[in-house]
Parts: sequence; C-alpha cells; structure tokens
Amino acid sequence: MFEKVGLNKREAKDMVESFFEEIRIALERGEMVKLSGFGNFQLRKKPQRPGRNPKTGEEIPITARRVVTFHASQKLKTLVEKSFNGHGEPGNE
Repeated sequence: MFEKVGLNKREAKDMVESFFEEIRIALERGEMVKLSGFGNFQLRKKPQRPGRNPKTGEEIPITARRVVTFHASQKLKTLVEKSFNGHGEPGNE
C-alpha cells in the first residue's frame, strides 16, 4: 500500500501509527470518531456484572469498564457484501 501513495515503508508506518494514535486520543476524550464511508468508533461504558469461572463455576464479578465499539457504515457493508457475492468465500481472490 505504501507504494500506491508514494511513501517509503517507514513513512507509511509513521502515518498509520499517527492516524490510530489520533483515534485513540479522541476516544479517550469521550469523542465519537466518524470515518466517512467506513464507520464510527465510540467508547461505551459497561457496568459491573456477574460472571463465572468456566473451570469451577464460581461466580466472580466482572468490573465496570469502558470498551471501544465499531459500527460499519452502510457504504462499507454494501461494498463488502458485493465483494463477497462476486468472489464466493472471503480470501479466495
């Protein structure tokens, strides 16, 4: 991909890392990140809830936490669906 945009590998790596760093910073500030034609990243609070140790069955609390959610745009969903319908199984290009 770096060759498509005329960058060397290091420049492309730095650009991608900076891009994701900006998304992380925005999410930490509680902002929704909208990427037109791609989707939205959002931070959501999950309350504490009961959980179970799968080995012992013992009930253990799962602490409240913040999680990142991603919702694909309709445009992305449509493009992926078209690609899937045109090529059969994913990865068989």
